[in-house]
Amino acid sequence: MRNGQRFFRNAALLAGVQLFLRFVTVSFNTYVSAKVGAEGMGLVTLVMSVYGLSVTVATSGVNLAAVRLTARALSESEVEDFAHGSARLRRVMRGCIAYSLLFGIGAALILFSASEAIGIHLLGDTRTIPSLRVLAGSLPAISLSSALAGYFTGVRRVYKNALVSVLEQFVKISLTASALLLFAPAGIEYACLAVVGGAALSEGASMITSLLLYLRDSLRRRRGDSHSIPSAFSQVFHTAFPVAVGAYARQGLLTAEHLAIPWGFRKNGASASSALASYGVLHGMVYPLIFFPSAVLGAFAGLLIPEFTEFQARGETDKIRAIAGKVMRTSLLFAIGTAGIFLSFAYDLGTALYPGTDAALQLARIAPLIPVMYLDTAVDAMLKGLGEQVYCMRVNIVDSFCCLILVLLLIPRFGLAGYFFVQYSCELMNAALSISRLLQVTGLRPRVGSWVLRPLLCVIFATSAIHFLSGFPSVPLIGAGGMCGVRIAAVILLYLLCLLLTENGLFFYKKRPHP
Repeated sequence: MRNGQRFFRNAALLAGVQLFLRFVTVSFNTYVSAKVGAEGMGLVTLVMSVYGLSVTVATSGVNLAAVRLTARALSESEVEDFAHGSARLRRVMRGCIAYSLLFGIGAALILFSASEAIGIHLLGDTRTIPSLRVLAGSLPAISLSSALAGYFTGVRRVYKNALVSVLEQFVKISLTASALLLFAPAGIEYACLAVVGGAALSEGASMITSLLLYLRDSLRRRRGDSHSIPSAFSQVFHTAFPVAVGAYARQGLLTAEHLAIPWGFRKNGASASSALASYGVLHGMVYPLIFFPSAVLGAFAGLLIPEFTEFQARGETDKIRAIAGKVMRTSLLFAIGTAGIFLSFAYDLGTALYPGTDAALQLARIAPLIPVMYLDTAVDAMLKGLGEQVYCMRVNIVDSFCCLILVLLLIPRFGLAGYFFVQYSCELMNAALSISRLLQVTGLRPRVGSWVLRPLLCVIFATSAIHFLSGFPSVPLIGAGGMCGVRIAAVILLYLLCLLLTENGLFFYKKRPHP
């Protein structure tokens, strides 16, 4: 019971913090897009796609290794005294820190030295070169922060990760907003540099905060133990690097896919500026909005990894199966409701947040895919907790490879229609492979009627009823935007009421005995 209370307390804390941060991020994206325009957002997103590959190399699976190894060490140390348990954890973390610094510094050197070639030959835009060089300096900080975040998750002190995230976002927004005021009037290149510069400096602040919190925690654990403990670099390497190799391949394919999207739009007849703008709307505006509510599921999913690792180590297969069923059920209830709201209010949200763009139309087109994407995130977390990270890696590589091939073939010919076909087909394939593996490993039997059909009917009823009842003009005091928020809140309440009335709305529920 105590472990369950701790899990939900930590998850609730992370969910609340992540929702707040996602809200701040979406709001800030609205501000940035107004400053730099759709083309500027496309340029920033293009730079960040290359940066994503660099971050993957810099972290190289260290977060997952830190989570799993610290959780395992904590579980094994329950039968040992305090000193031996503390020594085991410190040994693991010394290995994680050494591993993170090795790969973080190496990735930074590679990106900095190759930034000119990447900007000219790969991105085809020299305006990206200064931004890439600035971002290279943040890679060691990101790698070390990733290792420390894995430690806090593994030892169940996630409030420290929440504190670091809030501080990082505050620093990022403050610095980026100030830099945009100074540099945005000079052109898109300098606006892009302001955005990535704020992000890079915030990563440094995040690393310093995480390191101070870890040192404080480590000193507290060190009491009563004065042994000289070597690092567990070899253990960390054998845990993280196989995952990292797959991540390299997947992120490399993903980066190639992102670079191919604006190329495909140009081949379809769009100008360089409009192709970059279309890419910026999709990946700089719509997708951050789509994934905003997923902070709730992401908080639970991230904490499931150490929990499932411990359950598996103790051989508690029945508990794994029961929790997996509840997670899938709750993920679908949440995701189907979210998809219904986005689909129903796509025009209001798109025009309010990103006026002058076609974000509303693209939001409506991608919203039906939300349940697949959200559920896949939760399923992947459970599989990783069960030691199936190699399988997840293979599925993700296959998914990215298929996406890249389809992007190259379809977008030049069909434009946006080809883009959405690629997204739907690849997301469905990825989710199907992951879900089938989880069902096989856990022996879980899904309930399609209860998990899918009932929430689908509930959200259709809720959105239809609110739209039917809200055909009145906006209240002057709150305006059209405020009325949109009121209507969304009403849909959420009615959706939850429908789920409760159909006995399908709670994470914990009384299982009816079979006759």
